Amino acid sequence: MPRGGTDFLLPDLALDTPAQYVKGIGPKRAQRLEAAGVRTVADLLEYPPFRYEDRSQYRPLAAIREGEWVLARGRIAHAGSFQTHRRKMSVFEMLVRDRTGAVVCKFFNQPYLRYVYREGLQIIVYGQVRRDPFARGSLSFMNPECEIEADEGEASSIHTGRIVPVYRKLADLRTRSLRQMMYRLIQGLPSELQDPLPSWLRARLRLPSRSRAIRGLHFPEPAASTPEGRAKEMETLNRGASAAHKRFIFEELFELQVALQMLRRKRLEQAKDRRIRITDNVRQAIKKILPFHPTSAQKRVLKEIADDMISHRPMNRLLQGDVGSGKTIVAAQAAIVAVENGYQVAIMAPTEILAEQHFLYFRRLLQPLGYGIDILRGGLTARQKRGAAGRIEQGDSRIVIGTHALIQDPVVFDRLALVVIDEQHRFGVAQRGTLREKGRLPDLLVMTATPIPRSLALTLYGDLDVSVIDELPPGRKPIETFWYREQDRGRAYDDIRKTVSAGRQAYVVCPLVEETEKSDLRAATEMAEHLGTAVFPELSVGLLHGRMRSEEKEKIMAAFAGGDTQVLVATTVIEVGVDVPNASLMVIEHAERFGLAQLHQLRGRVGRGSAQSSCILITRGEISPEAQRRIEIMCETNDGFRISEVDLALRGPGEIVGTRQSGVPAFKFANLVRDLKALELAREEARRFLDMVGDGADPECERYATYIDRRWRDRYGVALSG
Repeated sequence: MPRGGTDFLLPDLALDTPAQYVKGIGPKRAQRLEAAGVRTVADLLEYPPFRYEDRSQYRPLAAIREGEWVLARGRIAHAGSFQTHRRKMSVFEMLVRDRTGAVVCKFFNQPYLRYVYREGLQIIVYGQVRRDPFARGSLSFMNPECEIEADEGEASSIHTGRIVPVYRKLADLRTRSLRQMMYRLIQGLPSELQDPLPSWLRARLRLPSRSRAIRGLHFPEPAASTPEGRAKEMETLNRGASAAHKRFIFEELFELQVALQMLRRKRLEQAKDRRIRITDNVRQAIKKILPFHPTSAQKRVLKEIADDMISHRPMNRLLQGDVGSGKTIVAAQAAIVAVENGYQVAIMAPTEILAEQHFLYFRRLLQPLGYGIDILRGGLTARQKRGAAGRIEQGDSRIVIGTHALIQDPVVFDRLALVVIDEQHRFGVAQRGTLREKGRLPDLLVMTATPIPRSLALTLYGDLDVSVIDELPPGRKPIETFWYREQDRGRAYDDIRKTVSAGRQAYVVCPLVEETEKSDLRAATEMAEHLGTAVFPELSVGLLHGRMRSEEKEKIMAAFAGGDTQVLVATTVIEVGVDVPNASLMVIEHAERFGLAQLHQLRGRVGRGSAQSSCILITRGEISPEAQRRIEIMCETNDGFRISEVDLALRGPGEIVGTRQSGVPAFKFANLVRDLKALELAREEARRFLDMVGDGADPECERYATYIDRRWRDRYGVALSG
């Protein structure tokens, strides 16, 4: 059995030992753990509890009160399941009794529980006490968290009589198994572990050592002796504010900031072997394709990009701007600069739909210049792919647009000088690097139409310079947004009629293509048929969705752009890349089912002309408080940055960004809403730290830099140095 490094836990385990060698895991379970980001013993020990329970303070069942969150223990006196007649719902019910009284626990649509909880078992119950509407108002637990107490020696010291960690399921390991595993591993910890953080940094920030932090994370020892003090300690633990949590929060953010700044410094040391010039030919080519006079913000951003391109260092720039601000036209101008200098451009989009839309847009826009343009996507035949690959390698294709297919090995560029990545938050650092390797240090321009709060931008784009288009094209008016309930549908249809009567056009967006048995959402196909035959028989109603062939989509969009189609029913295929200035009304069906960013993107398809534009959000039935907040903020503001801040607060950074989408390591501890001050501190400390690296004065700094470089090479395929 391999032991790994020098920090030994148990006789044959070290922190860098693969997780499969931990008792109770093995090779198969280790594969599932790796999919969840857990590879080593250290990863296991840094898997945090999501909640803590003070199990030294059980509540007697006779003393429970309505509305309270209660921890109790007792024995199952009776258990059984039944089916309700009215709702066809299965209910598993068990009566739990202690020395003082009894309470009923009910679980809905979880019939398998009858095989888990049986009469005679001693269990721990945690949940909110409620009035049972099905049992004459008696007190009960509805879907509580339950844990079986085993009759084993270590159970008394691990699972009860102390502050107990509660873990989310990890692969197929549940909280009790994880608790036992963590306890065994921590028992094998030496008094001190080698700590990656420099000691001077820990001392200055008053952070606990690695071994103390691991122990305090999983099995914290209470310091308070009074019930009030104990309650305060529990509150601190459960909001992630203990000394152990602060250590790991800072360490995560510090590592990321050091890595991103190392990347930035590495790239500043690189030099391109080509020369880009802004000649009269470049200026004339740009003038030929501009459909309008650029805004001052577009001019400023284009100058920043052009200065980067003529520089001897590779460009690494983020282009950020709200919906409709004109980012794509700026990217097209940057592409012209590269092509007119004899080089190639690669444009990568996260989906085939967006890649197709970019292909159609660039082909139409650049047609006067006669550039060879190709698209690479998964739907092409083998013959089409070979043909495109040949044109790219020969240099006949000057602009290449595609999805992830662009970073696959068979694609060879002749003279790649510029890489443009759209919707940057869906691509990671490693993917950016792979595409860059297709050329000799090509310039990199990444774009996002999703405005990002500063806290998130610092995290995702710490290695990039940032340009912001903070001005909409002249003549644009703020879009008015209204919330209609289902009963207001007639008003929405009247608004569509008025819009068309005024010579303008409307979108109707549905979340699905076809109705399914599993969903009651209005389908785009059924909606188009209903509107065209029953509601607007006098109007021309079109249908657009992602399952259509590219040629069919292009034909439908051309009919809408030309005014032949007055009402276009569509799925979210129109979320990005669609620009029809005459469309001034957007109706979004089932708006409660969409996220804030997507609603904002969809709304941005209108308001592109001089006419006042509107967006109607239609919701059905009762909606959740979170959905209501999303609808309300859409009605309050058109400011994408304000919307993104609310979205971040509502959903959290993990759901907005997503580790696999962003390429940024997952945060186990940090929360960018809660820990903004810690992020700012980590960024400042990372700058200070890197100024100390390389002068040989502090071996701890050199060791940590090497540790981070190795970690990012191994885990994310990104070399931070060399």
